[in-house]
Amino acid sequence: MFDTLSPYSSWLGDGRLQINGYELPDRDLSQARKLDFVPVHSYTGWDMLERPHRYALVYPVSGALADTGSTRAGADGLARLIGPNRARVLRLLGEPRSTTQLASLTGLPLGAVGNHLRVLLEAGAVLRRRAGREVLYWRTALGDALAASAPDLGGDEAAASSPTGARHEGTDDDFVEPGRRREDGRT
Repeated sequence: MFDTLSPYSSWLGDGRLQINGYELPDRDLSQARKLDFVPVHSYTGWDMLERPHRYALVYPVSGALADTGSTRAGADGLARLIGPNRARVLRLLGEPRSTTQLASLTGLPLGAVGNHLRVLLEAGAVLRRRAGREVLYWRTALGDALAASAPDLGGDEAAASSPTGARHEGTDDDFVEPGRRREDGRT
């Protein structure tokens, strides 16, 4: 089991556990009453201690949020360039969506979606416009080009698209809240 915690951890025998690749002096754990194992969503592990009785090994968890290598295995260059979650948010913006809608579709926390949208907005890949009490985001021509360069992954992106296939085209100035008229009289 210890060998699976990290590439550097292993059970050495005689009550000794190696937790990293460094040649550091051994810690005497003979008075330890408790050794906890703490999984975290991180790429590295570490140890924690409350001498002389409590020790913990923090290790990267392998599971739902761990890197499985799937982003490297496919040809999805967009996900490799901007990250899989940001790429997924960008793909879902084929039609105007709110931050709350995107959080629901992706399963990401609202704050994480907001951060991804801020980066995409600053990069010129999306536009935004207030619609009542929410702010809607959609892709620009740059965002469309980036999304088109990624392979069609189907799944949630396809399921989340409009049943009519409708798409918002144009600029930030073209968007009008539902039920309102533009200055030129069009709705």
